[in-house]
Amino acid sequence: MGSHRRPKPPSRARIATLGMAAGAVSLLPTQSQAAPKPTIDEVRKEVERLYEEAEAPTEEYNAIREKQKKLQREADSAQDRLARKQQEINELRDAIGPLAAAQYRSGGVDPSVQLFLSGDPDDYLDQAEMLDRTSSRQAEALRAMQAKQRELTQERRAAQKRLQVLEETRTKAAQTKNEVQDKLAKARKLLNSLTAAQRARMEAAQEREDTAAGVSDSPATYNGPASGRAKAALDFAYAQLGKPYEWGATGPNSYDCSGLTGASWRAAGVSLPRTVKQQYDAGRKVAKSDLQPGDIIYWYNDNQHNGMYVGNGKAIHAPRTGKNIEIVPLDSMPFFAASRP
Repeated sequence: MGSHRRPKPPSRARIATLGMAAGAVSLLPTQSQAAPKPTIDEVRKEVERLYEEAEAPTEEYNAIREKQKKLQREADSAQDRLARKQQEINELRDAIGPLAAAQYRSGGVDPSVQLFLSGDPDDYLDQAEMLDRTSSRQAEALRAMQAKQRELTQERRAAQKRLQVLEETRTKAAQTKNEVQDKLAKARKLLNSLTAAQRARMEAAQEREDTAAGVSDSPATYNGPASGRAKAALDFAYAQLGKPYEWGATGPNSYDCSGLTGASWRAAGVSLPRTVKQQYDAGRKVAKSDLQPGDIIYWYNDNQHNGMYVGNGKAIHAPRTGKNIEIVPLDSMPFFAASRP
């Protein structure tokens, strides 16, 4: 602060140097943007990663949808119960109406005056007895109506709670759906950034890898040793070979992984729950060394991906978006567990 001299205007040379430096700085992002485009192999690996990441929320979405269906059924039956109870109350109210009218007509006059006015004491006593019966019937009907009214109020509260939980579940399902679709959109965008020739090269490389690994999605018929229900399940699964994977799908034109295992065993008359986790929890666990064709295989962990053992160290599964139902070596992914429906 000691000097009050105005700073010297920058010299032309200095301006030129600053300009070059500014130019260099402004070039930096451009240079990084112009970094070599990812190789076809890098794109493929990133697409694989995004598809794999979409699998866990897909299963979560399936579980939420199952819960949503159950809540919807409960809400519907609660509405039916409410309607029935309201009808019962209306009927009771209608029944009380004539009783109340009778009591009003007979009970509006003091009994001693009524006796005095009555030309026939016996007639009065008959009337009094009838009135007494009417009053007790009416009291009973009123009590019944009040009890029904209380039940109706409780039912209404319970129905409101169910609808609230159902709405929360719907919101959660929508969020999870968006999460999956976001990952799939990113994968599609990456794939769309490739030229047709690059994509063809990528698919050819994938096919070579699949062939080398013994992967096949060509239509085939199961002709292994399985019998009974396991054979029926495998016959169905084999008939789906070559159909596309689609998240959240349970057939008949596309499947996700647990959608395929569930549909295959359903064709054999066995009802499995919807998600990988639920199928894992419901099944009787078998050791890898005791595998039989038809057993359900879980890869990675207990809730991410499953398929069915077909024998000879191979399994059939709905792999991921962009691929078709295929037969793969059992150890093409990290084996986690197996269960027998």
